[in-house]
Amino acid sequence: MPKRARKRVPLTEEERLLMMQQKHLAEEELNKKKEDMLAQFLKDKLAKEEHNSILNTNKITLQWRTVLREVKARELRKDIEILSQTFERVVDCKDSVIKSLAKDLAEAEAQYAHALRSHLHSIDQLLQLQLCRLGYLEEDYHTELGALQKEFDTERKKIIEYHEQEIRYLQDVLLAMEQNFGESEYEAKLDFQSTRDDVKNKNLEEKHYLRMQLEGKVEELWKRFQQALRNYTEATEDRKIAFEVLKLKDEKSTKEIEMQMKKLQKMQDLILSLKSKIAAHARDCEEQNRRIRDEKEVVLKHLQKLKSEMNRARAKARSNLAKLTMESCATLKTLQHVVQKAELILRLAEMCRKLESEEEKVLPFYACSLGWEEQKTVDKVALEKPAEPLAQMMDDYVGLERFWQRYNKVRLEQLSLERTKAALAQDNQKLRHLLKQYLDGISVNDEVLSQINPLMIVNQHTVVPALPHAVPVSDARVKRPIYNIVEAAQEVKHIL
Repeated sequence: MPKRARKRVPLTEEERLLMMQQKHLAEEELNKKKEDMLAQFLKDKLAKEEHNSILNTNKITLQWRTVLREVKARELRKDIEILSQTFERVVDCKDSVIKSLAKDLAEAEAQYAHALRSHLHSIDQLLQLQLCRLGYLEEDYHTELGALQKEFDTERKKIIEYHEQEIRYLQDVLLAMEQNFGESEYEAKLDFQSTRDDVKNKNLEEKHYLRMQLEGKVEELWKRFQQALRNYTEATEDRKIAFEVLKLKDEKSTKEIEMQMKKLQKMQDLILSLKSKIAAHARDCEEQNRRIRDEKEVVLKHLQKLKSEMNRARAKARSNLAKLTMESCATLKTLQHVVQKAELILRLAEMCRKLESEEEKVLPFYACSLGWEEQKTVDKVALEKPAEPLAQMMDDYVGLERFWQRYNKVRLEQLSLERTKAALAQDNQKLRHLLKQYLDGISVNDEVLSQINPLMIVNQHTVVPALPHAVPVSDARVKRPIYNIVEAAQEVKHIL
């Protein structure tokens, strides 16, 4: 007999809750294990992807560096060619300048030699004239010296004769004065003898009678006599001294007279010579004054002419200075504007350089679309010397060719972006219009019902106006350019 099935005992509420908690915990543990496995799988995959990305980034960086080195090498070769051509041109210019300076130096040396020869010739002529003049002056000197010697001899003879005459005259005067003085002295002695005898006789006669009474008178008379003797002696001494003085004065006067006569004769001769010289000088001065007046008139006319020319030159220089000042101010303003524009261009260039892609940094210039033969023809035409002024002027701007290439490239990209922006704005406008129609179609109000409703269908056609044919996104006209972007963090890792 088979065993009876055990009757299932019903679980209580607590046991059932406990069982449910256990099941929930088991499910949570299972989910947690699955999540851990999935996280571990994703981590491994992420590490593998990071390793692959680093490897691919290094490969791309290495290829880019190779390309950049090649491009930089080509640019450096082109720069070296341009610099070598510039150096050769500068060397040619310097050679031409040196040749011209050497030619000018040779011409200057020839002119200097010619001027030196003419100067030496003039000096020889002047020396010859000076020697002739010295000869003439020496002859004049000898003639004048002979004349002066003759005049001196004649004057000396005259002076000697005059001196002898004066000496004889003075001797006669001295002899006469001595005779007069001897006579006067003799008379005085006689008078003195007679007077003395008279006095003696009178004294002897009166001596006996008046000896006692007249002793004082005798003494007084004796004193008077002594005084008279002294006066006489003094008077004769003064005359002697006066005679000596007069004699000395006579000698001095004789000498002075002789000297004055010589001076007078010399002065007369000098006056005559001076008069002749004055007359000659007067004639010469009149002639010189006449020439000087003529030269003065010529110089005054020339001075007036120079003053007028100088005034015109000053006026012209003043106008030129004012014009130059105005032009310099305008030039400074223009240069300041140019400097500001250049600084703005440099700032914009720095800003644009930050926004350049790697492709633009590597290949900043677009490739030429001309064929090999066309490019050869263009190079041949470029090497030919232009004949028109405009073409000659364009040669000065050949160095801006690369700038215009980049500018044209940027301008074309700008126009392309503007067209793309216009197309996107048009698509956005259409989408906004469709969205508005959709929102109007799903809402019901008086404003919506008063307008065209896209949900209303008449003869199996909507009342929405047909839209123009949309341009597909894959079309080349609206296709966006693809840019290769390298993260800065990756580059910083390899650089550091």
